[in-house]
Amino acid sequence: MAYLLRGRLVEVLWAGALCCGIAAAALGRLLLTPTEQYIVIAQNDLGMHCMQNDFSQMMILPPFNTVRAQVIRRGAEPHIITSGVTVSYRLPTNTHSADKTNFWRYVQPLMGLSPAPDMGIAGFGLAGSMVLDAANRNYKAEGIPLTPIDDDGKENPYPLAHIIVRQSGVSIAETQAVVPISWEMSCNLCHNTPGETVATNILKAHDRLHATNLVASQPVFCAACHSDNALGAPGQAGIPSLSSAMHLAHAPRMGAAQLANECYACHPGVRTDCQRDVHAAKGIGCVTCHGSMSTVGEPSRSPWVQEPRCDSCHTRSRFEFEQPGTLFRNAIGHGGVQCITCHSSPHAISPAVTATDNAQHLRLQGEPDMIHNCNVCHTSTPSDPFFHRVHE
Repeated sequence: MAYLLRGRLVEVLWAGALCCGIAAAALGRLLLTPTEQYIVIAQNDLGMHCMQNDFSQMMILPPFNTVRAQVIRRGAEPHIITSGVTVSYRLPTNTHSADKTNFWRYVQPLMGLSPAPDMGIAGFGLAGSMVLDAANRNYKAEGIPLTPIDDDGKENPYPLAHIIVRQSGVSIAETQAVVPISWEMSCNLCHNTPGETVATNILKAHDRLHATNLVASQPVFCAACHSDNALGAPGQAGIPSLSSAMHLAHAPRMGAAQLANECYACHPGVRTDCQRDVHAAKGIGCVTCHGSMSTVGEPSRSPWVQEPRCDSCHTRSRFEFEQPGTLFRNAIGHGGVQCITCHSSPHAISPAVTATDNAQHLRLQGEPDMIHNCNVCHTSTPSDPFFHRVHE
């Protein structure tokens, strides 16, 4: 099958084009042919996943990255495929993690879990099969235990996952998608007492301010007390959520760090871009959508559930953006296609300012913009105008 040979060439060509920054558009036009029957588009569920590199004293976030993929059968009337295929993933440049961080040594006392080396806490590894999420008509791999260090030892916060769709054992579609990860959280900007580790300084400060005994209770899982919706951790009654505690405690102190973007002290750090999307290119920053640190830390807010909405800024006749009570990363539109399928991940919305984030759309339509070329999915250009609603 010609596509198999072309598919094996994709990784090599993409890697070369992205590293050199040349010929990417031409490559995109070359690879998607009118005769291909299926496409798969994969996206990360968040713009950047953060973790730590040392878990011996405390844990804010474990290695946990999620990828989703929608499989579409091309045609005059395209069809989202949810049966009869298998969807697999792998990280070609990042095939092992247990020797890059001590997470697996401390996960049992931290969380009471004992995943095998290189396996995540949700049961997915660095390669394997994605499972059907029937409600969202996609396939997903949740909690991939990825680190920002490639197998060659180089730091890479934007590694590419390779997604392959097979039918009766034969590859029918494939793609690559960025799986962003960073352990750069820059707590050391302020927690930097000589002779102490950053974690020791943080735990001592907590003990002093809140009459706790964390230094003697290491390793400490922050979400054991402070609820964290990102991890499904309920926390303890009467104690603020981790998001509220962190943002409200640091909001009045961030001036000392003298950062152009205070959010980047933690999300994920001062070097690695979390926001690298079309909004960033237009000068629209974190506070424009999320509000100030105090706003984000408001105790009544439900973190990771109450987030900025596209329709807070975007309005257009006969257009529907997120459904009521639905986050952008879970919303659907045009024929049941997920919003992130065409627009890319939150904080990496197309066209992104990073070449790797644009690679998938380049391959599909020859340009890095959101998927707007009808012929990516339709084998003939529809005569009806494009609609942006689920039921229309």
